[in-house]
Amino acid sequence: MNVYDSWRIAAMLDARGMCATKSVADADIIILNTCSVREKATNKVFSELGRIRDTKKPDALFGIVGCVAREAGAKAFHRIPELNFVLGPQSYHRLPEILENPDTKLLNIDLAGLEKFDELPQMIKAPTVSYIPIQEGCNHCCTYCIVPYTRGREISRAFDDVMRDTAAAAKTGAVEICFLGQNVNGYKYTDENGKTYRLSDLIRATAVMPEIRRIRFTSSYPTEMTDDLIDMFRTEPKLLPFLNMPIQSGSPDVLKRMNRPYSLDSYLEIIDKLRAARPDIQISSDFIVGFPGETDSDFEKTVDIARRVKYINSYSFKYSPRPHTAAALMPNQIPENIKRARLAILDNELNEIQREFNEQCINKTMLCLCEGPDKTGRHLLYRTPYMQQCIVTKKTDQAPETMAQIKITAANRASLRGEFVKD
Repeated sequence: MNVYDSWRIAAMLDARGMCATKSVADADIIILNTCSVREKATNKVFSELGRIRDTKKPDALFGIVGCVAREAGAKAFHRIPELNFVLGPQSYHRLPEILENPDTKLLNIDLAGLEKFDELPQMIKAPTVSYIPIQEGCNHCCTYCIVPYTRGREISRAFDDVMRDTAAAAKTGAVEICFLGQNVNGYKYTDENGKTYRLSDLIRATAVMPEIRRIRFTSSYPTEMTDDLIDMFRTEPKLLPFLNMPIQSGSPDVLKRMNRPYSLDSYLEIIDKLRAARPDIQISSDFIVGFPGETDSDFEKTVDIARRVKYINSYSFKYSPRPHTAAALMPNQIPENIKRARLAILDNELNEIQREFNEQCINKTMLCLCEGPDKTGRHLLYRTPYMQQCIVTKKTDQAPETMAQIKITAANRASLRGEFVKD
């Protein structure tokens, strides 16, 4: 979602005759698009703002947009008085106001809904992988999560609006569509005629576009993984055989305190249904270790679920107390040294599972999507259908194929090596 927001901000400024620069010292406007899911991210934002203040041109405008702006609000001006604007994640379409009135300070952290999608200009050219938001906010209110505060309650975009953006992306260069939402598979829109659309309908309508070769979505919630969506993995070959479905913890007690309303049995039943629908599907997850009250036994259950499901690529974090969340006020907060030790154990387990899966891919041929050259310029970076990075030696000085059949020749935990399949 943050990548998409940054693209749209850049497109909006491009439309006003501005161009990007890599140097803060040369910039006329500097915008930090921010995430507040973890405390460390918020702290880094204000450290960076201090560096920008000391580096920028005296008349350059600078400020923050996104979730930290929503979290900090007017307090951001107290911490960094030189800031020109603080705009929440649903207010950044108001940036032109600060360009037109550079001597004023602009604060807007309202959760206004979906107005920004109507206000933003259409992107002139889509990237090869185009992110399409279909809903914002979340109603699940997990006790550790700040999203309902920073992004608001769940709201789905109109089906026709989503398809308009998808069609525009397909016509201007997109090969892969990634549908986005804080609770993406909870997408539900009812039109004026009473017809209700779900994520499966968006996938089905997108798949008929000849320009689109790959479709995926993130991030999904277990209880929203409905049978019609699961069946799409059976019937639609353009839908990648890869799904991020966060479990967060393998302990029923911890899940209850997190307000995650599913049992381990129901979660595993969904996994079984997905694998029955698409035998080659692979799953990734998110994990939080050191949640308040987590015992050694609770943590072992998390490690056990990772072994049972065999997640091929996961994100794991130490629990971070966030303002406006119930978990921050819970008793039995876990000491930092214990959280650190547990995270290291889980990461080692997840890394080993990922390495094993990557090695199993050796000698397989996959249709992969090009992301461009690496830093050396001697290799090309491709993404497999499982979102693994595959490094391939360039063949010629000609432009690389957007999609290519690549045989995997080597693997480690982080990436694959491959070669183009000869014609």
